Amino acid sequence: MPIRVGIIGATGYTALEVARLLLAHPEAKVVAATSRAEVGKSISEIHPSLAGRWDVTIESLDAAKIAEKCDVVMSCLPHGASAETCKQLVEQGTRVIDFSADFRLSSRDLYEQWYGVVHPWPERIGNTVYGLPEFFADEIANADLVANPGCYPTSAILPLAPLVAAGLIETDDVIVDSKSGVSGAGRSAKVGTLYCEVNESIAAYGVGCHRHQPEMIDLVDRIGGTSLSLLFTPHLTPMDRGILSTIYVKPKKSTAAEVMACWEQQYAECPFVTPVAHLPATKHVSGTNHVQMTARDGGNRLILVSAIDNLAKGASGAAIQNMNVMFGLPQTAGL
Repeated sequence: MPIRVGIIGATGYTALEVARLLLAHPEAKVVAATSRAEVGKSISEIHPSLAGRWDVTIESLDAAKIAEKCDVVMSCLPHGASAETCKQLVEQGTRVIDFSADFRLSSRDLYEQWYGVVHPWPERIGNTVYGLPEFFADEIANADLVANPGCYPTSAILPLAPLVAAGLIETDDVIVDSKSGVSGAGRSAKVGTLYCEVNESIAAYGVGCHRHQPEMIDLVDRIGGTSLSLLFTPHLTPMDRGILSTIYVKPKKSTAAEVMACWEQQYAECPFVTPVAHLPATKHVSGTNHVQMTARDGGNRLILVSAIDNLAKGASGAAIQNMNVMFGLPQTAGL
C-alpha cells in the first residue's frame, strides 16, 4: 500500500511543489487537500498545472476525517494557525510534517518573542524533532511531528554547523547574506512582490529582525554545541525560486581546503549535500533537493557560498525527504 498523504493549506506554492513531487513518488499517493477559502473546488482550479494529473476536490479541515484517511499530513499553514491544527492531527493518530515555524525553535520564550503570538501547544516547543535528516535522521524516523526547516536557515545551517562542531571557525562574528526568489514570499498578493516592484531590482528586507535569524542560531547551537553570534540579512531578487547564501566567518587557523574536507566527511553519506569546487549558483540546483556548497579563503575571513532551491530543499523537497525517513524509505525516493 502506498503512503497516504494529505496536504493542509493546499493553495500556496509549497503545497503545489509538494503535490508535484508526490505525483512522481513511487511509494506515496496524495489522498486529501484542504483549504478554508476554496472548499468544493477542484485542485486544478487553484493550480492549473495539476490538471489531468491530480483529481481531488478541496475539502474543509476536519482533523478526525483527515487523520482517518492519511498516514501523514503536510501542514502548509502559516505560523500560529499551523500549531493548533498539528495538535489536532497528532492527537487523532496521524503523523505530521509542519512547514511553519511553530515547532522549529527550542524555547517558547524565543518563539513568542520573534513571532508575537502565544503558542497553542507549548509542550512541543523544544520537544519536536527538526527536519534536517543530515543531522536528525534517527529522531525523524520515529517522530509523530516533524518541524520542516526554514528555507534560509537550511542554506546557512548546513554549511555552518559542521564547522562550529569541529572548532574550525570563530563563533562570535558570523554574517549570513542571502538572496531569495520571490516565491519565498508566498502566493498571497502583496504590493512588495508585484511584478513592477521586483522586476529589474534587488532589495534587502527584514534587516536586523528577520525571524529566520534565531532559527539559524538555535540550530547551529544545538548541533555545534556552542553559542553562536550571527547577523542575517535577506534580499529579494527578481527570480521565481532559489536561494544563494554568502556567509562570512573568521577561521581558527583553518583554510578553505580544511573547510571542504570537513564538509566532505560530514556529508559523505548524505545524498543531497555536495561540496563543490565551483561557485554555486541557484540554477545549478533549481527544481532539485540538492545543496551545493563551497569555501574560499578571504584574508582574515573564510567565505562560504551555498545554493538551494527554496521550494525544494528549502521546503517541499525537504518534507518529502523527511517523509521518506519517517516511513523507512531511501531518502532519495521521489526526489
